[in-house]
Amino acid sequence: MLARRALLGIVSSLGLLAILVAARFRSNNTAELPKDHQRCSVETQQGTREYTLFVPSETPSATPKPLVIMLHGFGGTAANAIKETGWSKKATLKNFIVAYGEATRPNRSTAPHFRKNPQAWNDGSGRFHAANENIDDVAYVKAVIEHVSQKHRVDSNRIFVTGFSNGASMAFRIGAELAEQVAAIAPVSGTCWMEHPKPRKPISLCYITGTEDSLNPIEGGFPKLAFGGKEQGGAPKPPVQSFIGRWTETLQCTGTIELISIAPGVQQRIYRRPPSITTKTSEIYYVTIEGLGHHWPGGVSLMPNILVGNPTKKLIATDLIWDFFESHGR
Repeated sequence: MLARRALLGIVSSLGLLAILVAARFRSNNTAELPKDHQRCSVETQQGTREYTLFVPSETPSATPKPLVIMLHGFGGTAANAIKETGWSKKATLKNFIVAYGEATRPNRSTAPHFRKNPQAWNDGSGRFHAANENIDDVAYVKAVIEHVSQKHRVDSNRIFVTGFSNGASMAFRIGAELAEQVAAIAPVSGTCWMEHPKPRKPISLCYITGTEDSLNPIEGGFPKLAFGGKEQGGAPKPPVQSFIGRWTETLQCTGTIELISIAPGVQQRIYRRPPSITTKTSEIYYVTIEGLGHHWPGGVSLMPNILVGNPTKKLIATDLIWDFFESHGR
């Protein structure tokens, strides 16, 4: 009897957690944007899409600004990403533009909802409605770049893409297919689903993940919730080191690997091209954070730790990524 009551209690708690998660994401829907953030529309061959734009409020300058495109995770929104990552605050300090992408959802006529109507990117994995409907998110990101560039003075040599989870996987795809426009990418806690990425131009990559991210297992396999239980289905994910290896070969970053401890429990590996290659330099940064679950490092956690693991303040991902972007323009 006690065991049965305990089991019912766990089930009840998980049901409550699901409701809380959905409520938290619903409370940050696309209608609620912070001050100075502008909702924009862009036309694609598959119809009108939206994104959210932030331009630092300062005296207009003739100097073109860098552009960072941030792609939210599965079930998220641009408004979630603004709160979660702090990119707008960083843009104000460093004077660059941020465009927060908005993925599509199964029912376009109703608002996004984490559980009932989740937004997702067509990241090359064959998952979600985005793959079933063949949503061209690469063309969408290209359209966002063109649209922002028409409205503002954008430095075409300093266009960057970052993303979290499903958005990180999409950032990998952007890096492989839009390298003519994008100088560097920074996926966080996501998977590269492409077996043979072949960017048409050299590009740099910064990848960040946690050692305890059960939804994006560092050793590969099916995702699980942090408290354990059954596998969450879908396709098994490859080990992180395997797709880092693919990118090192593709970008010819096969020289000496530099290992740096940048904070307690935070390891950074830097892969560079060997001195014999004198063409445009690409670099790969691979950062692991001990004990981190499925969170944007140093950001505002929007999911309960029992589901996605522990957050961290060991590293502020937005700070590290911006430093990487600043030094890896075209």
